[in-house]
Amino acid sequence: MAKAKVAKRPTRDEFELEELGNQLVEAYHERSEVLLTVWGKAEQVRGVIVKLDSRTRLVHVEHTDEEFMAKVPFLDIMRVDSPRFM
Repeated sequence: MAKAKVAKRPTRDEFELEELGNQLVEAYHERSEVLLTVWGKAEQVRGVIVKLDSRTRLVHVEHTDEEFMAKVPFLDIMRVDSPRFM
């Protein structure tokens, strides 16, 4: 019995990951709302970053409309946007 092939996460170089990390840290410190494009998810995650957990490598995003918190793995974040410019 053959295993179903799962799409691999795109690889990114050190520069891309560092730039992404800088964008996340800046948004965290400014408490600004972000739109995160997450690998493997059809919808973007929207909210304010409330915690950057270096131990688990998770980004905690609190949704602005609800009392819901999403925990997104750093390596699954493909893009960071600001909703005010969208």
